Amino acid sequence: MVRMENQNQTHTFHVHGMHCQACVLLTESELADVDYIARATSTLATRTVEVCGDFGDRTREEIALELSQVLAKHGYSLSVDQLEHEKNWSDFAVAVPIALLFVAAFVLLQRLGIVNLVNAGDVTYGTAFVVGIVASLSTCMAVVGGLVLSMSATFAREGDKVRPQVLFHLGRLLSFFILGGVIGAIGLAFTLGTTGTFVLGLLVGVVMLLLGVNLLDVFPWAKRLQPAMPKFLTRHALGVSEMNHVLTPLLVGVATFFLPCGFTQAMQVYSLTTGSFFSGGLTMFAFALGTLPVLALIGMSSFSIKNGRNAGIFFKSAGLIVILFAVFNIVNSLAVIGLISPVFNF
Repeated sequence: MVRMENQNQTHTFHVHGMHCQACVLLTESELADVDYIARATSTLATRTVEVCGDFGDRTREEIALELSQVLAKHGYSLSVDQLEHEKNWSDFAVAVPIALLFVAAFVLLQRLGIVNLVNAGDVTYGTAFVVGIVASLSTCMAVVGGLVLSMSATFAREGDKVRPQVLFHLGRLLSFFILGGVIGAIGLAFTLGTTGTFVLGLLVGVVMLLLGVNLLDVFPWAKRLQPAMPKFLTRHALGVSEMNHVLTPLLVGVATFFLPCGFTQAMQVYSLTTGSFFSGGLTMFAFALGTLPVLALIGMSSFSIKNGRNAGIFFKSAGLIVILFAVFNIVNSLAVIGLISPVFNF
């Protein structure tokens, strides 16, 4: 599709590798930085991007190839024609055993009392930490990883490699604790009753269920159901990274609390149900702590699971594990309110 806007041309391309709202923000941001592009608008529902700019005498195929090179580092590519979605069912032959081994280890740890990941329908700190690990390896953290990588490259050119990393993670951990605590305190102010806590707890389970299904990457329609923060808020948060100041890494770490990641949003909703500044803060802190190792690796290198050879197997395994967490949370929430009898008694 091509049309003219004043002296500029507008083209619409299909985006391959787009999975979530983070992908929308990341593709728009990267393409908008290209000199001859005036505007870029991505749409998750159709997995397309509309770009407006002065493309000269380039053909649509040449534009798609050139812009694909810009997006390649994040695992995306553009095409003129829509390609059939590859579901790669064969990946489940490895992913299912991996998920079952995780379930076995999970149950064993519960029975031994070494770690309590599920407790009366609550998302515990252990759960939040594990969800953070999964989130850091998923496409939902694409924007945060992109920010860390670009920020690290910028400061590395000036010979400063360690301080920006420390400030970023310090800002991220502190902001997740403080802002998570604020969310928890808001829950207390609203005096959530049993029903309100149940509804929000159920919402956490449903959001995580959708995230898990999307990680499987076999049901494209499910991507339309995934919740997201308003674009104006995420754009302002992303804009912090463009500031040139010694404290920019710290501010970028704080801004990541507002970026589009379904896992983060699920933990934020749960923090609201705690009705406690301390519990809400520790939940978000545990989640952020789970994301720290991978984000640190990204900052120090070009580490990326998404572009790896076994990415499909990993994401399907992670999706099955997240679905497990979601089912545990939903079933236990129903049991706590008395709608069903307890099912998981570890």
